Amino acid sequence: MKPFLILSALVLTGASAPPPQAQQPAPPATAAAAPEAKIPSDAANTVNPVKPTAESLARAKKIYGYECAMCHGESGDGAGDLAKNMKAKMVDFRDPSALKGRTDGELFYIIKNGKGEMDGEGARVKPEETWNLVIYLRSLSKP
Repeated sequence: MKPFLILSALVLTGASAPPPQAQQPAPPATAAAAPEAKIPSDAANTVNPVKPTAESLARAKKIYGYECAMCHGESGDGAGDLAKNMKAKMVDFRDPSALKGRTDGELFYIIKNGKGEMDGEGARVKPEETWNLVIYLRSLSKP
């Protein structure tokens, strides 16, 4: 008898519940509409511990080619194939003003954790190599 009473109570409760609300579709996420993630001050103030060498820049250029160029372009011009297909507006790293207000720590944080529609590299790229990428990005705006 108890199972019958419990089942009856559940049915009656469900019958008196208001109908489910229709969910409104979420607006599509865009880089412009996505709120800018706040970079923690301790991360932003981190100083790059890696000193640039010809070898470290060559390694960073190789990683950039595999991981970044599809969106940011081979030369850093922001005109990579994937960015074009997504109609994404990318920063031109060749322009000295593009990274002017960013610390090395901020760039490291963005590369590691992502920003907007960009996924971060996370653990795929070792910290030293991420610091090398920061150095490489800065080198793109130098003649």
